[in-house]
Amino acid sequence: MRKSWRWFLAVGLACTSLAAGAQQAAPERAPDTMAARVLACAACHGKSGEGTDNDYFPRLAGKPAGYLYNQLLAFRDGRRQYPPMNYLLAYMPEAYLQQIADYFASQHPPAHPPEKPTVDAQTLALGQQLVTHGDPARKVPACVACHGASLTGLEPAIPGLLGLHSNYISAQLGASRYGTRRTAEPDCMHAITSRLGDRDITAVAAWLATVPLPADPAPAAKGSLKLPLACSSEPN
Repeated sequence: MRKSWRWFLAVGLACTSLAAGAQQAAPERAPDTMAARVLACAACHGKSGEGTDNDYFPRLAGKPAGYLYNQLLAFRDGRRQYPPMNYLLAYMPEAYLQQIADYFASQHPPAHPPEKPTVDAQTLALGQQLVTHGDPARKVPACVACHGASLTGLEPAIPGLLGLHSNYISAQLGASRYGTRRTAEPDCMHAITSRLGDRDITAVAAWLATVPLPADPAPAAKGSLKLPLACSSEPN
């Protein structure tokens, strides 16, 4: 009887030890999904790329995948300068950058509410005029001519302009004007912004930031617009 009791005790201890060993040998792993892989982007751009309250970290969600891919390449290759992005993307291959771009392009979280105007009514009206009609006298096309009537972008590579902070828009227009944000030639945004003054840029950025995203934020279909000038992201 004593021998039988000892045998059962030994078996029980062995089973407990095996179970503990199995738990140690197979720790729980994080899911290997794109959502998990791009969590590094969430602190600045939001969990689904919806943007944050920080003026200078833009919304990524829903922008054309071709545009997002081009920007990832630009950061990786130094045509856009922001050290954290340059460092993060330095050794990533094109195929993986395309996967990241495709992921954020497929996301459609709610947008942050539009900004309240911080400029006077005259400046706001100037911004609306430039966005919707341009300035033919200076050969400045309307923003809607390339970014779509709803300003949600054009497939495959022209971005939407809504759901962004005015300070971010102003900073990017200024960077295009001064050549610190560059694309391959023909660099149409540099050509356009070179014809704008400081007040024009402030006005455009302020007005765009007050416009809410439409119910359907999808970019316009490829080929649905005849662009007013040749652009490397979408050749005419």
